[in-house]
Amino acid sequence: MPTRQIISMLILVLFYLPVHAESQVAADSLLYIISPSDGETVTSPVTVQFGLKGMGVAPAGVNKAKTGHHHLLIDVEKLPAMDRPVPSDENHRHFGGGQTEATIDLPPGEHSLQLLLGDMNHIPHKPPVISKRITIRVM
Repeated sequence: MPTRQIISMLILVLFYLPVHAESQVAADSLLYIISPSDGETVTSPVTVQFGLKGMGVAPAGVNKAKTGHHHLLIDVEKLPAMDRPVPSDENHRHFGGGQTEATIDLPPGEHSLQLLLGDMNHIPHKPPVISKRITIRVM
């Protein structure tokens, strides 16, 4: 087989292989909810501000060391699988554009909020970078 054909085949194989190198996590990383505060009573829509120390925020699809993007877990009792992309539904909101806050509609009642940082492919870092779970009451 000519060298040119071998190189072309290798390029095609490498192009189509799924790429997921384990993302780097800063040892001092901290993910947290700035606002609202744990136990706070709010009205809907609720603006949630995301905080991150020790790492940077980058949009989904951007491969940059020690960065990720936010996922807001709403009323989630059990954390999603840590080795697969975070689900995308009403309880698992993706902010793949690199957003650091969101305004969300919530019905009246008690709700839990938690942040989970995802890598360029929406997969949680190893070890996971996750905030404390807070509870709010919506009037």
